[in-house]
Amino acid sequence: MVVFVNKQQVSQSLALSGETLKKYRLDGDWIEGIHWVRINSRCVRYNLDLIQDWLHNRHNPIAHQRAIEHYQASLLSYQKKSGKRS
Repeated sequence: MVVFVNKQQVSQSLALSGETLKKYRLDGDWIEGIHWVRINSRCVRYNLDLIQDWLHNRHNPIAHQRAIEHYQASLLSYQKKSGKRS
């Protein structure tokens, strides 16, 4: 199950400042819709699991891409329809 957390939670979990989180978002290190989502103009939520994976695999983008693909495959929108309806 994917959990998106607020800035305070991800900052505390990873010991990163809010400014650092913003820098990674704005510099494109983290992908919108993957690593973080914008709920509205004042509300951003972070995918803590993927960000932790990114930190561990910063120098191994192929490994991190596998984590992204695994996350995407887990989304309902990526699930294949099972069975046909008449």
